[in-house]
Amino acid sequence: MEDLYKGIRGKIESGARISDAEALTLFESNDLLAIGELAALANTRLNGDRVYFNTNRHINYTNLCVNRCTFCAFSKGVEDEGCYTLALNDILEKCAEAVDAGATELHMVGGLHPDLPFDFYLEMLAAIRADCPQLHIKAFTAVEIDYFASLTGQTPREVIRELKQAGLGSLPGGGAEILGQEVRDKICPEKISGDRWLEIVETVHNEGLKTNATMLFGHLEAYADRVEHLAKLRALQDRTGGFQAFIPLAFQSDNTRVPGAKGVGGVDALKTLAISRIYLDNFRHIKAYWVMLGLKIAQVALAFGVNDLDGTVVEEKIGHDAGADSPQALGKEQLCEMIRKSGKLPVERDTLYNELKTF
Repeated sequence: MEDLYKGIRGKIESGARISDAEALTLFESNDLLAIGELAALANTRLNGDRVYFNTNRHINYTNLCVNRCTFCAFSKGVEDEGCYTLALNDILEKCAEAVDAGATELHMVGGLHPDLPFDFYLEMLAAIRADCPQLHIKAFTAVEIDYFASLTGQTPREVIRELKQAGLGSLPGGGAEILGQEVRDKICPEKISGDRWLEIVETVHNEGLKTNATMLFGHLEAYADRVEHLAKLRALQDRTGGFQAFIPLAFQSDNTRVPGAKGVGGVDALKTLAISRIYLDNFRHIKAYWVMLGLKIAQVALAFGVNDLDGTVVEEKIGHDAGADSPQALGKEQLCEMIRKSGKLPVERDTLYNELKTF
C-alpha cells in the first residue's frame, strides 16, 4: 500500500489522474489518514487554504411527487398527510426574506407534481426575477427537466431554453443518486436512468448553464459502484467543463424504505469526500454538505480535501425529512468560525464562485 500512496502522490504532484483501479483500492484501504493527506495535497494545489460558502436560501416548492423512490422521505402522494404545494405569493415572500437576509442564491427543487403545468414553473421563475433580480436562481434537477419535457412534449433542450429565458441561472445537480443502473433499479426504479441523467446534464452544459453533481452514498451500493459513478462524472466534465462542484450526499435512513441500507459513518464519509477530491481532478470544488454530514464531520472534512461548505441554507426539508439532525440553518458567522478553526480562510462566494468577500 505504501507504494500505491507514493504513486498517487506522484500523480497529484505532476497533474496526472488516478485510475479507476487505484480509486477502488483507496476505498478498500483502512488508512484514512494517508488518504486524507493525499486529498489535502490535491486540494491545496487547486485552492490553497480558501474555503468557500455562500448566503443562500432553500425553497422546496412542493413535496408532491409521482415517483415514490425508496430512499426518499420527502415525497408525498396527494392523499398523504403533510403534502403541500406553495402558492406563488408564498414563494415570493420567502424570496423577499432571503434578500433581506443578504442571500445571493435561491436553491429550488421539488417533487414531480402530478398536476402543475409547465407554465407554473416559468411563471415562478419570471416572478422571482422581477421581484428579486439580485438573486441567482439555481433550480430543478435533471429529473425535473426530463419530467417537464414529458409534460410538454418538448425536448430537454427546448425546456432548458424556456427556463433559462424565464430566469433560470444554474442547476443544483441532484437526482444522480448512483448512476449505475443495477443499484438505481433497487433504490429508485421509477426515476430516469443514470444515462438519461448524464444526457440531460450534458445538454444543460451545452446550453451555457453550470450545474453541480451529486452522489448519494451509504445505502446499497458497493465501492465499485461509487468509482463507476465518479468515472461517469469525470468523463462528462472532460467533454463539457460544466460542473462546478461535486457533492457526496450521505444517505439518511430515517423514514426511508431501503431494506438493508447500511447508512454512513464518519470514517466512510471522510474517505468518500477525500477520494472524490483525488479522483475528480477536473472538478475545482468538493463540497461537504453539512446538512447531511453534520457540522463536526463537515468541519473535519476541510482537512480531507474539501474546499466548500455550501451555505446558510435556511429551511432545508429533504435531508431533515429523512432524519438529518443538523440545524435548519447556519449563520454566516458560524460558517466562518468553523472554517477559521480548521486553519482555513473563509471566502464568501456567489453561485458561480465569484469571490465576494474574505473574512
